[in-house]
Order: sequence, then structure tokens, then C-alpha cells
Amino acid sequence: MATKIRAVEVADTARITVLLGQLGYPADEARVRVRLDDLLTDRRSALFAAEVDGLVAGVAALHVLPMLEQDGCLGRLLALVVDDSCRGQGVGGELVAEVEREALRQGCRKLEITSSRTRDAAHRFYRGLGYEDLCGTSARFMKALA
Repeated sequence: MATKIRAVEVADTARITVLLGQLGYPADEARVRVRLDDLLTDRRSALFAAEVDGLVAGVAALHVLPMLEQDGCLGRLLALVVDDSCRGQGVGGELVAEVEREALRQGCRKLEITSSRTRDAAHRFYRGLGYEDLCGTSARFMKALA
């Protein structure tokens, strides 16, 4: 299975909509298109598609944030999803590697990934790539504003 990693294009909207639904984030194509338009025009964001046999089998989104407390930037993997039929075949690892390369290119010192506590397989995947779960030493707080 040959995987080609490339930049996401607007023409990928329908397929990305399907993938987001598989991840548990269903939305209609028009809403996904608006989100893509925002990210594709943001110079601090990068989106990558993994093509397998001409079909978008996965997608990853990176956003880069400047840091005040130290030099460099923080990269955040906003989303990573691989089609159900392609999981366990290296597609996710290739996408994360591309995100890491882009994060380094944009001056990131660290890459942050968040994942629901219920996604045990995803946690094993990230640990296998060298990521640490810092929830024991670093709290994450969130408040809905709208």
C-alpha cells in the first residue's frame, strides 16, 4: 500500500467530511468547507492529506502558536483521522511525521496532541510515536464561551 502525503485542497472537502464523521465529529459538507477555508488561508496552519490508491484515506491539521514564556513556537495537532479501513497500516504515522516536519520548519519546539480519555488505541499509537501523556503533571482547563 503506497501512501502519498500532500497538502489538503478544497476539493477534498467531501472526503474530509466523511473522515470527520468516522472520528465522531459529524458535520455537513458546507460547515466543513468553511472550516477548511479558514485553516487553508491561515499562515500558521497546515493541513495534510494521505492518499491511498487515489483516495484520501487520512487527514491531519497543524496549528502553530507563538509562545511568550519561552523562545520558539508550540505546534498543536488539531485533528488526525485515518479511514477505518486503513487504520493500522502506517497512514497515521506518515501523517504525524509530516506534521512534525512542518512544525519544525515553522520553529516549533514542541508538538501538543489532545485526545479523549476514551480513545485507548489512539493513546497507544501516540505513545508508540514517542509522545508522553502529561496529564499527571500538567492540567488542561477549558470553558465553553458560546
